[in-house]
Amino acid sequence: MRYISTRGQISPIGFKDAVMMGLATDGGLLLPERIPTVSREELAVWQELPYRELAFRVISLFATDIPADDLKRLIDRSYDSFEHKEITPVVREDGIYILELFHGPTLAFKDVALQLLGNLFEYLLRERGQRMNIVGATSGDTGSAAICGVRGKENINIFILHPHGKTSPIQARQMTTVLDANVHNIAVEGTFDDCQNIVKALFNDLAFKEKYALGAVNSINWARVLAQVVYYFYAWFRVADAGGSEIVFSVPTGNFGDIFAGYVAKRMGLPIRRLLLATNENNILTRFITDGDYSVGQVVQTVSPSMDIQVASNFERYLYYLFDEDPARVRNAFAQLAGAGRIDFTPQELARVREEFSSRSVNQEDTLAIIASFREKTGYLLDPHTAVGVKAALECTGRDETPVCLATAHPAKFGEAVERATGIAPPYPPALSGIEKLPTRCALMEADLAKVKAFIEEKAR
Repeated sequence: MRYISTRGQISPIGFKDAVMMGLATDGGLLLPERIPTVSREELAVWQELPYRELAFRVISLFATDIPADDLKRLIDRSYDSFEHKEITPVVREDGIYILELFHGPTLAFKDVALQLLGNLFEYLLRERGQRMNIVGATSGDTGSAAICGVRGKENINIFILHPHGKTSPIQARQMTTVLDANVHNIAVEGTFDDCQNIVKALFNDLAFKEKYALGAVNSINWARVLAQVVYYFYAWFRVADAGGSEIVFSVPTGNFGDIFAGYVAKRMGLPIRRLLLATNENNILTRFITDGDYSVGQVVQTVSPSMDIQVASNFERYLYYLFDEDPARVRNAFAQLAGAGRIDFTPQELARVREEFSSRSVNQEDTLAIIASFREKTGYLLDPHTAVGVKAALECTGRDETPVCLATAHPAKFGEAVERATGIAPPYPPALSGIEKLPTRCALMEADLAKVKAFIEEKAR
């Protein structure tokens, strides 16, 4: 399997090189030259597989340059740190299926991909005799999961930028209490989009990227999306076994990576009826789907901070397919976005979008209300991001549809919001016990590319 850029200006590369490259050198995002399809007969075989074996079957279709035995070991080691034997179990509450993605070491769905990516990096760096400086931006969960995935690993430093004061307190402490020598946290005085823009600028400075061997852990790295494809298959099999047929996945969405993984699963042949994109007040993606309006606004701070994003990085991957795999059209679209702050679409393109996605924006008041009502009715606690997806599913799925809501984080990570909604603070799981008493280390700086560069240069020596 070879990989190309959405902007069409690199030669095809293998999976291992795609992992190491992260952001394509032409500024685009990497995608496989073709998405493999899975027959109904293969789906029937896969339906009985445990999670790790299913992950191997899916990922091996895309990672053809890693020996099978090595890939199996990497996958097995990546999920040893998950507390639930099913890795991503599915539970049913009040007629809604909930895909629990928070059983990894940092209690967020990002662990599913970042435990694997950390092991892939270590494997490839050892194979090549190289070192790497990972640079990433986070609105909360990616940072802690990435740090957990590479802390203490050989030949790797990691630099994570997060918006100062705009993550949950637990999210911040999960990052800044990790004091391993190879871990560096940067709190940026700005928004997540400021952090992401700095990271993209670093990767687009090809001389700097090469000199300091930069690697990407954000969902701009294809391996992140690929690992997330697996749990759509796993959940579909569990729900189909329980009698669900017309399955709709409701995905709380900020950066479009998690829902794009569902889109890939559907293109592979998984019979998903519809993908429901759920946003908070930062609803650029909802406006795009419902009104054709992809224009950048101001970031609004909410109780679901991991979704407080305007420019969704992975949206470019979807546009590549929407534009019939025309990289020139992609380049023109992002030139328009950079200049005018918007992208325009034809009526035919928007009609195609609405065949594949529906969307609902859920405000803060409704998010808190659904946390309270769902707990009162079922006893089940939703974190505020999952609550956005559940509320969207309740409003947007029909009688003949079976909703599966992605639970992206443990409610204890957002205890203040949950307590505000229910009057009860969620109990800490063992992974968070005593975290508020641990020492922290973090550099605070302005949203200034030059200052971040200087910090990386100093620490990367």
